Amino acid sequence: MQKPSVLKSRKWLPAGLPVMLCLCVLGSILTAAILSSNIFYSQLLFRSTTSVASVSRGQLVLPHSLLNQIADLQSQVGVLLEQLHGASAESKALTTFADQLVHIATSLDKFAEALSDFYDSSSSGTNEVSIVDKDFSDPDESEINQGSDTRSFNSGELNNYTALKPNRLIGKKNFLGVEAISPSVGLLCANMASNVDRFMSYKIYRMCPDDWDIAQKLMISGCDPLPRRRCFSKTPPRYSKPLPINSSLWSQPADTNIMWSHYKCKDYSCLVSNGTIGKRGFFKCSNCFDLSKRGWEIPTNESTSAEFTIDQVLRLKPGEIRIGLDFSPTTGTFAALMRERNVTIASATLNLGAPFNEVIALRGLLPLYLSIGSRLPFFDNTLDIVHSTLFLDGWMGLDLLQFVLHDWDRVLRPKGLLWVDRFFCKRDELKMYLDEFSRLYYKKLLWRVVPKTDKLEDESFFSAVLEKPLRS
Repeated sequence: MQKPSVLKSRKWLPAGLPVMLCLCVLGSILTAAILSSNIFYSQLLFRSTTSVASVSRGQLVLPHSLLNQIADLQSQVGVLLEQLHGASAESKALTTFADQLVHIATSLDKFAEALSDFYDSSSSGTNEVSIVDKDFSDPDESEINQGSDTRSFNSGELNNYTALKPNRLIGKKNFLGVEAISPSVGLLCANMASNVDRFMSYKIYRMCPDDWDIAQKLMISGCDPLPRRRCFSKTPPRYSKPLPINSSLWSQPADTNIMWSHYKCKDYSCLVSNGTIGKRGFFKCSNCFDLSKRGWEIPTNESTSAEFTIDQVLRLKPGEIRIGLDFSPTTGTFAALMRERNVTIASATLNLGAPFNEVIALRGLLPLYLSIGSRLPFFDNTLDIVHSTLFLDGWMGLDLLQFVLHDWDRVLRPKGLLWVDRFFCKRDELKMYLDEFSRLYYKKLLWRVVPKTDKLEDESFFSAVLEKPLRS
């Protein structure tokens, strides 16, 4: 811990300000007293029942957030010292006050060093466990899907994660321009407290639970981003080295390179066999795991098909399409075809009942594990193309569609392409959705509306390639 230096010269504050400074210091001292006692204290959303000192099996257990709180007090005292140093009026009383403030700062430093030594010694063993006060049963589907009124978290590890993380040099800004890092967690996590607690219940520096399915349900329900964890992810026990890129794009991945525990299918042949249709555990993109180029490179009849070929789209911007995003239920086939044309595509998808992300990666492509409610992790005006198929459907409300489209607009560069591939909805709702696309004021380069004939319902397909305009 860096100690505030004793001032070499004294410049003084205007009369009356010492009272305010005294109140600030007294408040800091009171806070330190509360933190070091057995008095319960709460946080805004993340209330921990392990926030007080306790004794378990003869060993003192203290929350890691206590050290962060002490560091925050050190920072506050440092600010007061700087204010004293920069003041202009003279007062004998202020001289005494400054000396007392330096003494308080030194005491805080000693307290923080003692806590640091305690944490270093207590975490040196290999059996450190995330402190959770209750056992968690299987996740409550109603809580995940609908939320819960409770906002009480019992996981000590969750509180450790969300606590402010000050820089090593207290009061000094890092290269990001901040004095501390505030870890991120989704707002709606507070409505799913028991399942977030369960997700954060593990042994530190040991193997993580095999619970990605719970994590994905939380993400889909709005608990996104999830908190980070301090445990090691499990790996397939017989993982074999991946194929070279010149053969991995169109080769079936080895079964041993996928963990099948949370899927209905337990091998790759189940994902593509005609005998398992309806039993695979997924329905969106039902032919995704058939790693074939069929349907992408053959021109289609404009009167019956809403599909455009990749070459047809790339000819609209020869040499300009280099990087982009595919937001679809996919195993990476669109990205593989674009890679063969020297275009790099990130494929954003979830594991919707099957190993979508694993297969994308095993093909040598970039998977982006992202929920529909998340802001895209790209900077403004950076991508050449955004493509989406079998995702934008008539199930979407207009509010959600507007936020999604405007986020895609944000990441597209000027003159970039938005490729909407086979959006479908009921025919009498088509105009409502098309109006939303028109409100982007994009230039229509390709546009096609055809009947959807694979079902008896009165539905239509809509596809378009749109160009983002320049804006000032």
